[in-house]
Amino acid sequence: MYSKIIVPVAMDQMERAETTLRRAKTFSAPGGKIILLNVVEDVQSYMAIDFPADFLENEREFAVDRLTALRDKQGVDALVEVRYGSAAREINRAAEEHGADLVVIASHRPGISNYFLGATADRVVRHCPVSVLVDR
Repeated sequence: MYSKIIVPVAMDQMERAETTLRRAKTFSAPGGKIILLNVVEDVQSYMAIDFPADFLENEREFAVDRLTALRDKQGVDALVEVRYGSAAREINRAAEEHGADLVVIASHRPGISNYFLGATADRVVRHCPVSVLVDR
């Protein structure tokens, strides 16, 4: 059993998030903590001019609302956190900063270049400072 679990959630993969969160709950120790994490990818400066000024804040609010709804639907006592930056880097940083002992990350149907794991899951597995469970 694990005392602190990070569960990264991509907003375009919410159906997978329910399954992944249920799996994380089975690995959580009594009194353990789960952190539902979304990373809003930074917009490159040359593209930022095409987005509204409050784009990133709107994305953050959207993610908080969806993660809170997921948490409540599953009946899980979980912290909701949204970060900005590179998804894999921020997931690994969150695991380190929170002192997590497990990351449970969903895999998706990737392209040929990263067939077995998605690009983010692959980077998390390779560089995470703690154990990673890939939920297929």
